[in-house]
Amino acid sequence: MPKDIDSPFTPGRPVPVDLFVGRSDEIKHLMARAASAARGKFQAAFISGERGIGKSSLASFVRLLAEKDHNMLGLHIFLGGVTTLEEMVRRVFDRLIKESIEKPWYKKVSDFLGDHVRKVGLFGISFEFGASQDELRRTVHDFAPAMRNLMKQLGEDKKGIVLVLDDINGLAGLPAFANWLKSLVDEIATSQKPLPLYLLLVGTEERRRSLAQAQPSSARLFDLVEIRAWSTEDTCAFFRQAFDTVGMSVDNDALDLLARYAGGLPVLAHELGDAAFRASENSTVSMQNAVSGVVAAAEIIGRKYLRPQVLEEIRSERYRRILQKLAARQLGAEFKRREVLALLSKDEEKVFDNFLSKMVRLDVLVRDSARRGRGAYRFTHLLHHLYFVLEAGREWAKKV
Repeated sequence: MPKDIDSPFTPGRPVPVDLFVGRSDEIKHLMARAASAARGKFQAAFISGERGIGKSSLASFVRLLAEKDHNMLGLHIFLGGVTTLEEMVRRVFDRLIKESIEKPWYKKVSDFLGDHVRKVGLFGISFEFGASQDELRRTVHDFAPAMRNLMKQLGEDKKGIVLVLDDINGLAGLPAFANWLKSLVDEIATSQKPLPLYLLLVGTEERRRSLAQAQPSSARLFDLVEIRAWSTEDTCAFFRQAFDTVGMSVDNDALDLLARYAGGLPVLAHELGDAAFRASENSTVSMQNAVSGVVAAAEIIGRKYLRPQVLEEIRSERYRRILQKLAARQLGAEFKRREVLALLSKDEEKVFDNFLSKMVRLDVLVRDSARRGRGAYRFTHLLHHLYFVLEAGREWAKKV
């Protein structure tokens, strides 16, 4: 790691705006809806994709663009652990307070919320939204009128609101949440009063399906924007851009290695880039630095992103060899049983079916016979597959 330089990578956090690459089609699509919302027409979209694919980063980027280009008020609410509508609403208005402090329109927000704005924290230097459970329940029911009143209070200061509801794992399967969304959209659609609100949900495809199961009509309520892995070109551009911000360059062979192991997932690109940065001792990232980064990142990614039960199961030497062969031969995130059997030793063949059953039970693999025929499997999350690719890379790196 070069002296006196902080890493340009941010593992575990949304991508900084100045390092945002790719997604041009998705941004264009989402920003067209933001422009429509700013003109007074309610919009709703769902950003879907694998874990670590950059959903939150895309939503954050769109929110910032809408603030800049359309003078909208952006509220990005993370709902991790939230399981009630009342807590969801409390977080929305709490974020409203925190986004408005020291802004020209704060007095209007403070007047709008009245005595529900309270000082908290040491020395009272922070503020939060304080409301009783009864008041929160009423606000859940009257959410659309509340948004209209907020826009009326803001007047010319803002043309609309971008409301991002992110990390909805605890809410997506609840019929109450799905029904609330449908009622909100229907209420706004049938009202004669315009509402310049852009509601943007962020979650995995699994969570979107949970919503549809809880309320079948919800599938038609949202404009679906499904994001996929970065292309190799986008991944290389990300690494070049990131290293360039701290005056570093990256050798072409090192760049190719980092891009290959990132697999198009921003979350892995940040882990790999950060590890390679820390392995570098000067202003150039060499192939050896990249190899060291792969070795270090595989360990970090295993600890941070795989469930303990998965790590416990793959401690078996035979299981690890099976997974590494799956990755090293690059069968991809989809494979058939017979393809893998051809790669295994007699000893590994004996445990292979048991291995498949355990990986399915742990949600690492899912059977895919309906789509690809008998004996077909795929990794449930691309992140699982790429972790094992990294593990195979780490074994290879030890021999370099």
